[in-house]
Amino acid sequence: MKKILLIEDNDEVRENTAEILELANYKVVTAKNGKIGVELATDNCPDLIICDIMMPVLDGYGVLHLLSKNPETASIPFIFLTAKTERSDIRKGMEMGADDYVTKPFDDIELLNAVESRLKKVEALKSQYQRGEEGLNSLESDVKGIKELDNFSINKKLIQIKKKQIIYNEGTTPHGLYLIKKGKVKTFKSNEMGKELIISLFREGDYFGYPDLLDDTTHRESAAALEDCEILLIPKADFNSLVYKNAYVASKFIKMLANDVAEKESQLIKIAYNSVRKRVSEALVNLFDRYTDNKLGNFQMAISRDDVANLSGTSTETAIRTLSDFKEEKLIEIKGSTITILGIDKLRTMKN
Repeated sequence: MKKILLIEDNDEVRENTAEILELANYKVVTAKNGKIGVELATDNCPDLIICDIMMPVLDGYGVLHLLSKNPETASIPFIFLTAKTERSDIRKGMEMGADDYVTKPFDDIELLNAVESRLKKVEALKSQYQRGEEGLNSLESDVKGIKELDNFSINKKLIQIKKKQIIYNEGTTPHGLYLIKKGKVKTFKSNEMGKELIISLFREGDYFGYPDLLDDTTHRESAAALEDCEILLIPKADFNSLVYKNAYVASKFIKMLANDVAEKESQLIKIAYNSVRKRVSEALVNLFDRYTDNKLGNFQMAISRDDVANLSGTSTETAIRTLSDFKEEKLIEIKGSTITILGIDKLRTMKN
């Protein structure tokens, strides 16, 4: 049963509205002013909030402002319930992040349609915001009601990237959000001598390039194709509109960013303290985990020895010698540039 928080200072309106929602099989929590409403929203974490604008103690704008600052309540759908019909008041609420509004007096159907519509959109986002172009298309469909995003799908473009081709360079201005439709991509940093360290690996269905968009800075690393790729580019302006106008989507990208930071910290610790054999084995395990869904079978990939070295933080010569050792130990097979992993469990548990 979905839980709805109703914040309304008028006793009669509050009771009648709560009754309508309860008859529609919603669990309703009520508050008679904005201050109490904020406390209840924090404590109860409702699925949706309906809030009057003009209230004593704390008005609806204040409620929305406070809840939007709290990560635990920022993504809760928010509907204004108001007798004010002036466009400027409605616009102010929508610009602050409200999802919808219902003007008093309203009938039962109008209220329930607004509630059902917002809850459906949230469920759609949660279930359909997945990897790949299908997830992106679903996301576009769900945000069509936001006027600022009308050109979201129109402006995205498909670009073809050849193997080893640079997608963007460190220090350049981001053009948008990248989504891999086909292929594999690496991001890396280079020192003054041109030596690379691979930071992250991406595959079909992955987004990349978003950390610098979120931070509104130049690219702090470079990106290149590990093989021929098809990549969708969503323009920077459209990505910003999507993130700033949709709290749920923003929270997803922020979580992805947090995961990226954690992975990079772990990678730096391993490079600093692990032996060469352990680092190269970790690189192979990383490739296996990143690019296969079959965790039990063998895995093969065409990858340059330079990239293996750059992924493990060692020299190319050392990476080649270590791979030869692994081949003699029957942990891998090597044919040309293709490496086949045979002993993933032994590589995964290799001692330092």
